[in-house]
Amino acid sequence: MQRRSLQQIFSQSVISAIAICIGLFWSVPTFGLFVSSLRPPELISTTGWWTGLTLPWNFTLQNYQQVLQAQGFGQAFLNSLIIAIPGTIFPLLIGSWAAYAFAWMRFPGRDLLFFSIVALLVVPLQIALVPILSLFTAIGLTGQYTAIWLAHTAFGLPFSIFLLRNFFASLPSDLLESAHIDGASHLRIFWNIILPLALPALASLAIFQFMWVWNDLLVALIFLGGNPQHAPMTLTIANLVGSYGTDYQVLTAAAFISMALPLLIFFSLQRYFVRGILAGSLKG
Repeated sequence: MQRRSLQQIFSQSVISAIAICIGLFWSVPTFGLFVSSLRPPELISTTGWWTGLTLPWNFTLQNYQQVLQAQGFGQAFLNSLIIAIPGTIFPLLIGSWAAYAFAWMRFPGRDLLFFSIVALLVVPLQIALVPILSLFTAIGLTGQYTAIWLAHTAFGLPFSIFLLRNFFASLPSDLLESAHIDGASHLRIFWNIILPLALPALASLAIFQFMWVWNDLLVALIFLGGNPQHAPMTLTIANLVGSYGTDYQVLTAAAFISMALPLLIFFSLQRYFVRGILAGSLKG
């Protein structure tokens, strides 16, 4: 028995060590990008980023000052927030309502409708871009924030409903039956019981959705490409590549600024991440 315990501890230690090594190796490009964004232009063009870690250190914030003043990058950061926050909240809100209905409400065609929504996960969004763009152009939404909010909400709903429905279905049925016996309506059960319990799933879904919307280039290019005043950071950085292609230090600073907020959100919500992904995996 003791030998088996030692084997389990050893195997877990080996797996943990391998996972840590993979994580460190995966983080090297990000760390190198951060170091390069703090180095003077003359050093970036002549030496590798790893040489910046040796003494004497020669770091500067000039690259960040330059990129924030170049081509309205500060406004682009604000535009990305305006796009990403509603583009994350709407799929979570609408998806949670639909997921509750699929998990705990009985209505004709429920299972068929749910499987149809799940089937949309395998449909590439590129197929839908042309008809949606034609529709938005016809009603005058192209180039407006509303267009990209609707697009990200529609593209994010299938995964939101799938993940949240599995989580809601894994909750104890006795809990909801007791609430119904006490006279609680579906709306009251949803707001007062389901949502507080679904915090891990909502947090993990928020990470996925926010990162996808924040890092999106294609949807923003299609629906906002004609309005540079509403362009997010992804479009602005793509323009910087053409305008400052030889100024590598500007591109590194711009890229790290675009990565900073998603990283902050991920590390802030990571304790919910695995719990939310695994929730409902055994029952659905």
